[in-house]
Amino acid sequence: MTRPLEQCTAIVTGATRGVGRGVAVELAAQGAVVYVTGRTLREGDSRWPGSLESTIAEAEALGGRIVGLVCDHRDDEQVRAVFDRVRAEQDRLELLVNNAFLIPDDMDPNAPFWETGLDCWDDMHTIGARSAYVGTWQAAPIMIAQGRGLIANVSSQGARYYTLHPAYGAAKAALDRLTRDCGHELAPHGVATVSVWPSFVTTERMLALDAEAWQLDLDGAESPRFTGRGIAALLLDPDLMQKTGRVFTTRWLAETYGFRDVDGRLPDGAPDPGDPGPLLLPD
Repeated sequence: MTRPLEQCTAIVTGATRGVGRGVAVELAAQGAVVYVTGRTLREGDSRWPGSLESTIAEAEALGGRIVGLVCDHRDDEQVRAVFDRVRAEQDRLELLVNNAFLIPDDMDPNAPFWETGLDCWDDMHTIGARSAYVGTWQAAPIMIAQGRGLIANVSSQGARYYTLHPAYGAAKAALDRLTRDCGHELAPHGVATVSVWPSFVTTERMLALDAEAWQLDLDGAESPRFTGRGIAALLLDPDLMQKTGRVFTTRWLAETYGFRDVDGRLPDGAPDPGDPGPLLLPD
């Protein structure tokens, strides 16, 4: 079996369930050594299915290797410890996937923002926009020193189109701006940044929610591993630096790189994010 990422080390944040878990499992299946973070160590420790242990087990069943690290991304010292461990054990980091994002469990999807608590903003910007900045801040020196690397921010159409809650949209828009501006400063060092927009994804939480209350239509949805295939394709692209600072839907990545979802389908995909154009790179 071909494992194109065998020479790669990756960190995926928030990988106990959902898109983060799917990305981590897909990267491991393609040969990368993947370090994953999350707060749920074992099944049953959270109201939602998914844990570090079950993520590891899923990857191992596919012949992959994942190292699970309990980490609360509110705590900068815990995050620093993750990157210190990767430095000590691997002395390299080809890929960081900033996926961790907190949507409050008790948020009513039908309530206007003025009837939801202010903690909605704090939750989605602390574990979302800020945690991605902290991860990028930690990864940058490692990648700059080796002269290469990819930082992928898992964003969504909420960055540009109304989705769920104003605090959600603002946090996702911040991720896309972080991609653009960090990409500007990292490009001269050979380090790329991108935002990736999945569409509806058949995550554990999506499948457990009341589809009618949350206005969900999962026909044409993608599996959690679909995003991982797109990020892997970007990492392997010899022209990656021409794509830095930009936003890509998972559907666009699949059409461009020629991959499909785990069931062989091509999911519907998110709407067109628009294209601000490539960054001006140094000669």
